[in-house]
Amino acid sequence: MTIKPTFAPQISFDVGALPTNLYIGGRWLEGSTGKRIDVFDPSTGAVITSVADASIDDAKAAVSAAYEAGPGWAATAPRKRSEILRRCFELMIERKDWLAELISLENGKALSDAQGEVAYAAEFFRWFSEEAVRLNGEIATAPSGANRIVVQQQPIGVAVLVTPWNFPAAMATRKIGPALAAGCTCVLKPATETPLTAYALAALYAEAGVPDGVVNVITTSRSGGTVSAMLHDPRVRKLSFTGSTEVGRKLLHEAADTVISCSMELGGNAPFIVFDDADLDAAIEGAMIAKMRNGGEACTAANRFYVQKGIAEAFSAKLAERMGAMKVGPGYDRATQCGPLINRDAVDRVAGLVEEAVSRGARVLTGGHRQAGDGFY
Repeated sequence: MTIKPTFAPQISFDVGALPTNLYIGGRWLEGSTGKRIDVFDPSTGAVITSVADASIDDAKAAVSAAYEAGPGWAATAPRKRSEILRRCFELMIERKDWLAELISLENGKALSDAQGEVAYAAEFFRWFSEEAVRLNGEIATAPSGANRIVVQQQPIGVAVLVTPWNFPAAMATRKIGPALAAGCTCVLKPATETPLTAYALAALYAEAGVPDGVVNVITTSRSGGTVSAMLHDPRVRKLSFTGSTEVGRKLLHEAADTVISCSMELGGNAPFIVFDDADLDAAIEGAMIAKMRNGGEACTAANRFYVQKGIAEAFSAKLAERMGAMKVGPGYDRATQCGPLINRDAVDRVAGLVEEAVSRGARVLTGGHRQAGDGFY
């Protein structure tokens, strides 16, 4: 099909009303660089809006805000922290439809996938609202039997949270939820492809009662230098990163300089294996879920299919039929089953993979070329 949508024809909210500045210490700031980062609608390739571009000084200001808010938040009663997290969950569910539209607008994913992400993202706040009151510590008997050992759990301190573009809500809330439940404060650096969701949620956290400085959000076009500066600030004690293995290795090196605790969720390369005795229909259903969740832009997606010779032709034909029948289009179009890729570079990479495979003897059973028209298809 040829796709030539106009810009965001089915979005029900005013894009101009979205927060687009740095969120530091409870204030919306332009940033010291005075520069802006364009945010694109992958469904059309058009610019949606722009967000502030943080400098290293801005990043340090965010760390300062988090550090200064730390003692007060750590001293906040667990039940109070729990109630605030629960309110974050409730507000996300109340606004799930427009949050899903916002995710589809800046990410391109099909609206059904975006709605699923909002529910998934909100659930982290509900779960950790229940865990916030269960930081119980431990009492054990010393090996000699003469003493008792008391273990207390305390907030580790300021956490730097770095999230990818493919799940702009869920990758943030799965890090922010446990940090806040434990009494930690944080600085979130979302991907510049999908910053609008992170800023919209920052406003929601404030509405839910999260105190100023407890959650800070910055966007920057210089991710490497900015994150490095934060990791070398002795006030930062935790790094949580979701992204590529290549970048993860670099961040682990950086974090080693100041011995920062790290939680890393890095790239996957999952195989999908089908044997001759498999139920073909069940295998196809499983393959569609494994490969096409979130349009295939997920670290858990099947990257390689190994199909035994006896069923290979039938499996390939059936999979091509199902793939070819998917409706491709703008993510926010309710009829869309598969939205665009995130940007032009992603299109170029996928096209390169297809072209390389064909040059080595692969047969194209469906698709196999760039879509005509606007957007990153």
